[in-house]
Amino acid sequence: MTTACAPGKVILFGEHAVVYGRPAIAVPVTQVQARAVVEDAPVGQGIVIHAADLHLQWRVGAASPADDTLQPMEATVRHTLERLSVQASLDIKLTVSSTVPIARGLGSGAAVSAAIVRALAAHFGQTITPQEVSDLVYQSERIYHGTPSGIDNTVVAFEQPIYFVKGHAVQVLSVGRPLWLVIGDTGIASPTRDVVADVRQSWQREPRRYETLFDRIAAVVARAREAVAFGDAALLGHLMDENQELLEAIGVSSPELERLVSAARQAGAMGAKLCGAGRGGNMIALVAPEETARVAAALREAGAVNTIISEVVQTRPA
Repeated sequence: MTTACAPGKVILFGEHAVVYGRPAIAVPVTQVQARAVVEDAPVGQGIVIHAADLHLQWRVGAASPADDTLQPMEATVRHTLERLSVQASLDIKLTVSSTVPIARGLGSGAAVSAAIVRALAAHFGQTITPQEVSDLVYQSERIYHGTPSGIDNTVVAFEQPIYFVKGHAVQVLSVGRPLWLVIGDTGIASPTRDVVADVRQSWQREPRRYETLFDRIAAVVARAREAVAFGDAALLGHLMDENQELLEAIGVSSPELERLVSAARQAGAMGAKLCGAGRGGNMIALVAPEETARVAAALREAGAVNTIISEVVQTRPA
């Protein structure tokens, strides 16, 4: 039996614009994890995927998966075994479970895929780099999301704060001081594929307007990168609020998100914004460490179905 895990993530700045070549900043959220367990199975069983949380079981290679959620998992298994040069005619059971909420902007699909890749590589005694994990997970992200930017698979695979530009080398961020986030869940599922597709249609109708909005978001991200490096939490909070205004202009916010964002600010957060696709899912608030409990309580009182307190730890990459 071999076990591997992968964390969730949040995008601090730059969602949606990142799909169009602008930069974004994302950080791992280790308080939620996906877990994959690989164990040998009886001869002749083949490769069986057991999605524990969904109560689904599937044999790789059957006509069609019983649930859309299993299609990316099967693709991840196939691509990983090909990368490892391991024959697909194996007899193993792959059990997948996750505490990362689905369709909430926390990278659930990427986390599950990364855990699968790591578990298979470890089971067959092979070393695999974070970049190779990221590349394999990206192939599954395309099934989940259609036209992903690649940021989810990158931050989940590297498990470090990153500055990301589509098509460019990964840049690990220096974090000057620890940052404390409170994440609030609206309880509303919001599939990334659907929201990204809607934004693309709007961009096609009004390219000049949306390109301007994306450029303004890129400018926010550039300032935020410096603020993260210097540990300037007050400036980061202001930039979060500015990013939220731009996301509202893009059309990906919602009354539920804005209610939680407002509640966080009123409770003392330095800044707050939606994270991920929007139109549901989660929001994040930047808070002083002594204010985390109060802001979390305010979010629950305002309707959040769950809250997570997460620390972005101080780092000094070489």
